[in-house]
Amino acid sequence: MRNPLLKPLLLTASIALVAACSEAPEPRLAATVDVDNIARQYTQLVLALGEHDSNYVDAYYGPQQLRDEAVARGLSAADIAAEAKTLLEKIDTQPAADSDLRKLRLHYLDKQIQALAFHAEHLSNGNKANFEAQAQALYDTTPPNYSLTDFDEVLAGIAALVPGEGDLTERVVAYKKDFVIPADKLDAVFQRAIDECKQRTVAHISLPKNEDFSLEYVQDKPWSGYNWYKGKAYSLIQINSERPIDISRAVDLGCHEGYPGHHTYNALLEHKLVDELGWQEFSVYPLYSPQSLIAEGSANYGIELAFPGEQKMQFERDVLYPLAGLDPARAAEYAAFLKLMNRLSYAGNEIARQYINGEIDGERAVALLQQYSLNSEAEARQRLRFFDTYGAYVINYNWGKQLVTDYIEQTDDQAERWARFSRLLSSPRVPSSIEW
Repeated sequence: MRNPLLKPLLLTASIALVAACSEAPEPRLAATVDVDNIARQYTQLVLALGEHDSNYVDAYYGPQQLRDEAVARGLSAADIAAEAKTLLEKIDTQPAADSDLRKLRLHYLDKQIQALAFHAEHLSNGNKANFEAQAQALYDTTPPNYSLTDFDEVLAGIAALVPGEGDLTERVVAYKKDFVIPADKLDAVFQRAIDECKQRTVAHISLPKNEDFSLEYVQDKPWSGYNWYKGKAYSLIQINSERPIDISRAVDLGCHEGYPGHHTYNALLEHKLVDELGWQEFSVYPLYSPQSLIAEGSANYGIELAFPGEQKMQFERDVLYPLAGLDPARAAEYAAFLKLMNRLSYAGNEIARQYINGEIDGERAVALLQQYSLNSEAEARQRLRFFDTYGAYVINYNWGKQLVTDYIEQTDDQAERWARFSRLLSSPRVPSSIEW
């Protein structure tokens, strides 16, 4: 698929299965005991691998004893890979699932443990897998490939829209400065944006009554925002304020990190799968795993779900622009610019692929990010840090969003889209089972 304007084919989904996943929890049967043991061992192996890779365990809110036992074993990365492969053999011997929900659970464990074994093996031998191998083994998917020349038409459209002459990247960087949130307005704008994201989400999704979050501003990070889920429906949301933040990022990050994004996703998984069903494997979140594609894809799709059509631009124009001291009359103009910029998203994936596969060096990657993603040099170097830290994880944002979009938008009814989204966030799905 070479043309970035073409959407992938819509995934098919079983309505009966989706309905089954939303039903009240089934009684736990003796047949699930072996699966529970596998889930416990998987959880401990994830925690053990976190001792070898500080980025690996994104969240854990299970019993401290389980973590202590995992650490006390002192397993090497090679030991963890070997034990993970043994767990995969145990999954293969499990009897056929007696419900659609348990079928999804077994498939989830299978794919998550495959990713665990892959990451542990590569940590043990010190080798980095190529971009394509990471995408398939860690994230259970094969993303589309593009040529950078596929984006020339989009760049031409942006060039026609942005004022000035000369280098397009310099023009874009200068243009975006008019839409930066002043530092002394940053917290007020973000707090208001997150509040709006929450109001729109809870109108459609029932969250635990005690859910809450804290908001912090940090610097010197390879990401723009991060949700650290702590358990019991509580999150720490961090915003990277080391570089200027434009007005559109307030709603984007408010939805992505909070509502209906990561905070909502984790709270629903904890409530529905850990608290109600006792599925221990969902008390831990390994970052490099198929779960991340669902997490990031749904978090990005959640922006458009909460603010469909022109509603994001209208809210920014009427509420956030005045709050930030920016000119509301330019909101529609900037939204049109960002719509074109979003079509350059996959250019970043292609540059990451070339860099991770050793086809280009870091300086060439920075230059290409400036040319094809229209990043400033500082932005490009921050993205290079992201590639170095997280590898092929970049696919989870745009390709993950596309897969979630295709799944959710099989209906035009907005209420049903919210219902499908809620079921996706509270069920044990990975990319290869999203259409079940």
